[in-house]
Amino acid sequence: MVAIKKDKITGDSLGTGRRKSSVARVRVRPGSGKIVINGRTLEEFFPTAQHQRAVTDALDHVGQRGSVDVSVRVQGGGLSGQSGAIRMAIARALCCHNQELFQPLRDDGFLTRDSRMKERKKYGLHGARRGTQFSKR
Repeated sequence: MVAIKKDKITGDSLGTGRRKSSVARVRVRPGSGKIVINGRTLEEFFPTAQHQRAVTDALDHVGQRGSVDVSVRVQGGGLSGQSGAIRMAIARALCCHNQELFQPLRDDGFLTRDSRMKERKKYGLHGARRGTQFSKR
């Protein structure tokens, strides 16, 4: 079960999502289906349909696309990581907004954290795993 996080002043439902090196903070409130990401519209921020679909997947899955407004602050990483982080954050915020949405979102993997991160560079190597080139002489 996801912890219930609500803004004490406005009553907005809050959610945080992470993927790769991106972090997204989301506020969900009753409204008309407007999505704002870092002060820009969804289409301005994510020009490709694949990333737009990732952001709206959770809303479409539970039928809340036209009934809630979503405000997003996202930072770090690239477009793929940011869209994945927003996807998870929206799902978590929807669970706080309406408890009955938890099970359908959980069953279809919207609340599962993708733990794949970039591996750190190790001492004595060129990258995380790449060593020096072998020299016969």
